[in-house]
Amino acid sequence: MNAVALSPFDLAIAALLIVALAGLSLRLQLGVERQLLASAARSTIQLLLIGLVLKVLFDNARLPWVVLMAGVMIAVAGREVMVRQKRRLIGWWGFGVGTLSMFVSSFTVTVMALALVIGTTPWYAPQYAIPLLGMILGNTMNGISLGLDRLTQDAAQKRQIIETRLALGESWQGAISDSRHEAIRVGLIPIINAMSAAGIVSLPGMMTGQILAGTPPVEAVKYQILVMFLIAGGTGFGTVVAVSLAARRLFDERHRLRLDRLRLAGK
Repeated sequence: MNAVALSPFDLAIAALLIVALAGLSLRLQLGVERQLLASAARSTIQLLLIGLVLKVLFDNARLPWVVLMAGVMIAVAGREVMVRQKRRLIGWWGFGVGTLSMFVSSFTVTVMALALVIGTTPWYAPQYAIPLLGMILGNTMNGISLGLDRLTQDAAQKRQIIETRLALGESWQGAISDSRHEAIRVGLIPIINAMSAAGIVSLPGMMTGQILAGTPPVEAVKYQILVMFLIAGGTGFGTVVAVSLAARRLFDERHRLRLDRLRLAGK
């Protein structure tokens, strides 16, 4: 592959776009210039650090190190799911539902792809395992975040409707079924939109990166199709598991709605 090496000067030219955007925000009094600059700096530092970590990991391709890296990624993603919700489950559940759901879906889908589809030797080769898990995990995280946020918001807004249905004899599953189905649908919208627009409206990031690195376009397309399907599977199964677990947690053993198990972000 004939990848074009980028110098620090090349990256500095691209960074001028962020500086210009921050200046425009300042002039228009949008109030986001500090956030832009801070997020750009944070992104640069994080990516440089992960580049160094991956270099060491690739040079020491041992299963325990790969598992440790995957565990850290899933734990951080679980925290991101928790903090993105306006109303979240209190206690361990706020972190555990998203983390467990992503482990069940993203980790399982990644292992299946490595062992049965890509067929690397060893199957946990970090140059395949870590990027693949990262792409699946990032999209699954977004789907689960949207689904859980929609479910908890719906439960709070439709409290009277849900409690009326419970009073009329419905089980907790039936009382919250509409909100649960809507939450799962909302969680799947991003990946459905991404698959629908891929190749026509946008060129996905993995495919673009491979082409820029010199991979033949047809081969890059094959990998992108594989990744899109894996992301869809991980997002779908993860969202279903997370929303189902959270929905069950909103009710006690006597089928009573327990909104006291939720708290607003920042409180």
